[in-house]
Amino acid sequence: MPTPIPKKLLARQHEITADFLREVDRHLADIVAGRATEMFEIRDLAGVLCIHPTHLSNTIKIATGHAPCYFFEARIMDVARELLHDPGRPVAAIAAQLTYDPSNFTKFFKRFQGCTPKQYREQVWAAQRAEIPEAVTI
Repeated sequence: MPTPIPKKLLARQHEITADFLREVDRHLADIVAGRATEMFEIRDLAGVLCIHPTHLSNTIKIATGHAPCYFFEARIMDVARELLHDPGRPVAAIAAQLTYDPSNFTKFFKRFQGCTPKQYREQVWAAQRAEIPEAVTI
């Protein structure tokens, strides 16, 4: 029978995970607002939390079943999808804002979304047009 994990340790794992997610959100808000110009890596976030990157990675993996990059990439995708809803912003500008070159941004986006940023944007616009009832003319 495996040794049970002490409740104090479990609480700390969840605290580290919550702190990590909060710092990811804070960093991405700084990126979008232009207060930060370089995307953090997991080791940078570990530094902000004053813990070793391996400890951060292991702790989040134990607490959630996913690696830290899973959550970081998911949050980047949330921000990217939100920014793509603005038709006045070119995809290249969104890529630059998120610290990607346009080609790598398209590859990153397609890997997680299954379509390119341009295709995603077109799908969003098509859905918005479908929701707007056509004006009735007499």
